[in-house]
Amino acid sequence: MNPRLAWRKFVNAFMLTLTGLCAVLSVSVLLIVLGYLGWNGWQYLTWTFLTHLPAPVGETGGGMANAIVGSGKLLLIAAVTGVPTGLLGGIYLAEFGGKAFTFLVRYTADLLNGVPSIVMGIFAYTVVVLPMHHFSALAGGLALGVMLVPIVLRSTEDFLRAVPMPLREGALALGASKWKAIATVVIPASIRAIATGALLGLARVAGETAPLLFTSASNQFWSHGLNQPTASLPVMIFLYATGPYTDWHRQAWAAGFILLMLVLVANIGARLILSRKSPALRG
Repeated sequence: MNPRLAWRKFVNAFMLTLTGLCAVLSVSVLLIVLGYLGWNGWQYLTWTFLTHLPAPVGETGGGMANAIVGSGKLLLIAAVTGVPTGLLGGIYLAEFGGKAFTFLVRYTADLLNGVPSIVMGIFAYTVVVLPMHHFSALAGGLALGVMLVPIVLRSTEDFLRAVPMPLREGALALGASKWKAIATVVIPASIRAIATGALLGLARVAGETAPLLFTSASNQFWSHGLNQPTASLPVMIFLYATGPYTDWHRQAWAAGFILLMLVLVANIGARLILSRKSPALRG
């Protein structure tokens, strides 16, 4: 055999084996983490945990029903504030933006995506909590909403740019204005993909703890309305995992398992939506 050809085959086989081992190692680490969390969380997951309030300090039992509802409330506020802003910003960048200003907005969004979440928490604490003089679900939801904006903005821009240009040209040729073409043709063609990006963004911010420590804090009871401190799963996991009681540690595992399942459901839902995307985005 030609020595040069043999060497190329050896290098190819070596690199294929090396990349395969790295892929297996990455997946193995992920499976170990998920399996460990699932094993420790599932065995402490009970109906009482899902439907009862936390027990008084020092007592065993209780649950995190208020934290589950609180996390849903915070994510709802984040979605209401962050998704429309990111959606409109993404539409502007994809359809109306120039060169210099578009580059500046896009670069700023990428920087915001890389800002540590605790910085977002300090920002929300200064802007919302200090003027209100108390923690609240509204402050926590706004902090998560600010984190959600650049995620939705960049994903919306990418998905809108994936819509074929002939769709826009066809709408304009029929006499539609640019805004009407975008609203009736471009956005419907990519709406499933945009919804997928929003769901993945919500799944990403659902596990953030640092911003909520500065904004919504926590609450051992039901939080009525949006103007009171609110318990959330990430904060309760932090408090219980660092607490001195064994029962708290068990409940922290169970709460972590619930949070993992919520994120997993959001990711699976996003994948299902994307797999049924509009024919305009296929190919």
